[in-house]
Amino acid sequence: MRLLAIDTALANCAAAVLDNDAGSACFEACAEEIGRGHAERLMDMIGEVMAETSTPFSSLDRVAVTIGPGSFTGMRVGLAVARGFGLVLGKPVVGITTLAAIARSAAPGDAGAPLLVALTGKGDEVYCQQFDASGAPAGQAGVLTFADLAANLPEGIRLAGSAAEKVAGECGIPTDRILSRRGFPCIRDVAELGMTADPARSSPSPLYLRPPDATPQTKGRIERQ
Repeated sequence: MRLLAIDTALANCAAAVLDNDAGSACFEACAEEIGRGHAERLMDMIGEVMAETSTPFSSLDRVAVTIGPGSFTGMRVGLAVARGFGLVLGKPVVGITTLAAIARSAAPGDAGAPLLVALTGKGDEVYCQQFDASGAPAGQAGVLTFADLAANLPEGIRLAGSAAEKVAGECGIPTDRILSRRGFPCIRDVAELGMTADPARSSPSPLYLRPPDATPQTKGRIERQ
């Protein structure tokens, strides 16, 4: 299978081509931690990895894209590009959460205590999800406060993600249980998860864990008849 992977959900902007066929196996990635401006950089990165691997778009079997949690603007950029390729090429597009991709990299695979991937949210909130030691989901992604986490985390829990340090401090967890402080996934992990994702269950739809801060204006609205 030959796959194009895209990540624009957080501070990183990345694209990669992964081919796991025995006769043509390759991996090529382009990534840059830019914070903003994903729309200006993404297409150049895609062009670079496609050219470096001599991959025509018509030979792609699927596209994988990060769906969040993350920046609203960044997610929309990646999703729009991925869906566009999928539509034009007639190929499946699969959505990969940033939490799952970070877990894949950080999970120790030792059959020990579970892993909590925690990303910095608004105020005292964190976007988080528990995974087992192999990186498989052990619960649903959600938004929790530090107080919620302190009351509900299992004994021995290990941590990863941009909020790992804060979670450890707020919840009294030893810092030696922090396995990673990465604030965004590695594009290789996004690509690997995209290879095995079921298109029927991995929709390329944004993962919103909290409602938007802005609400529609109602004052002065003229009602439609």
